[in-house]
Amino acid sequence: MSNRGHDRLTAVAVKAFIKKNEPGKKLSDGRGLYLTITKGGEASWRLAYSFGGKEKTYALGLHGAGFGLAEARTARDAARALLRENKNPVNERRLERVAQRVSSEATFRVVAEAWFAEQRKGWSDVHDEKATRAFERDVYPTLGALPIHTISAPAVAELVRRITRRGVVETASRELQHMAAIFRRAMALGLYPDRENPAVVAQAMLPARPAVNPRPALLSFDELRDAIRRGERAHLSPSVRMAHLLTAFTVQRIGNVVEATWEQFALDSNEPTWTIPRAAMKVNKGRQFDHVVALGATIAAELRVWRDVTGGTGHVFKSPTGRETTITKESLDRAYSRTLGLSGKHSPHGWRAAFSTLAHEAPDGFEHDAIELALDHVHSSQVARAYDRGERRVERLRLATWWDSQLSSDTPLGERHRPSNVLPLVRPA
Repeated sequence: MSNRGHDRLTAVAVKAFIKKNEPGKKLSDGRGLYLTITKGGEASWRLAYSFGGKEKTYALGLHGAGFGLAEARTARDAARALLRENKNPVNERRLERVAQRVSSEATFRVVAEAWFAEQRKGWSDVHDEKATRAFERDVYPTLGALPIHTISAPAVAELVRRITRRGVVETASRELQHMAAIFRRAMALGLYPDRENPAVVAQAMLPARPAVNPRPALLSFDELRDAIRRGERAHLSPSVRMAHLLTAFTVQRIGNVVEATWEQFALDSNEPTWTIPRAAMKVNKGRQFDHVVALGATIAAELRVWRDVTGGTGHVFKSPTGRETTITKESLDRAYSRTLGLSGKHSPHGWRAAFSTLAHEAPDGFEHDAIELALDHVHSSQVARAYDRGERRVERLRLATWWDSQLSSDTPLGERHRPSNVLPLVRPA
């Protein structure tokens, strides 16, 4: 055995000590490191040290299984380094074990749901539902149960590939942005290793986005009235037909149309309205008030007939299949492209473009802000935003009345709702 103050032992001396197997005996290597035999007959490396004025012992590990003399000295030196920083090595190991346990238990879904809980404070209900549903469908089945610190960039990249195979590049991009934020949260909490954000790296897997083409829209009243007449002649389900008319006459977003409920409508008023909750609107930040849509005489009359036929409770456009709560946006899109023969010419969203174009060009001279308010567009000025609370009500009613009369003129709807005529019964699917 060496006479130096530390690193005194040799592998031969350690082997001989263990062979004797004398519980309670100690074999010192210097600087507090020693080998002892436990009551159970195991050879254990330990470190004697002082901390806070008290003598303490730190169990470094059992001899063997990759933890021999060299490893014990390395562990001793690491513990001594902590002591020089006034850190108790025993406490530090406990903290490390807790962190490892938390890290192993912190699955991607746990961290993601905590992130969603924070984000939804500033999200609309609609956006929250869409984002959550997308993760339930695309992300959680693959990554949800995995400890977040084990997820690599290739794993995220493979997930992106599977999503984009469906042709939904925009969806994959949005989900990847959310995932990047979730990994950043994990990094901030110490739950993810100090390396590149895997969702940021995986963005390289997104295919190039196709050029965005404006949605087709008819831009003359003759063409728009022809689209109305086509809808009256076509073999559409009653729900799809009425959703088509509500979209055309109110120029509201198709998502708000298919999700409309009867409680949102005031049809028996002298000035019928449709009030869409702000939480359901695309634009919601900075606006605390609902979107009130003025209804012209023709569409109000059609809705009253539809209310009498359907019972006037719950959703306005219930799905005739029974598989969904309401008809889908896709069913309305299909009606335009297939049944009405408007593929590449006009779409449900096209009514908004047509309304904006024709209202701005109308000889009656409608105010720009009133047109934008009717479409619930974001306004560029504080003055315009101030009027978003309904002060343009008279102008918007005049606008709705003009649009209603233009669309219904020279169509079956116009004939049907002349005061002398009887309203026909429309049978639901």
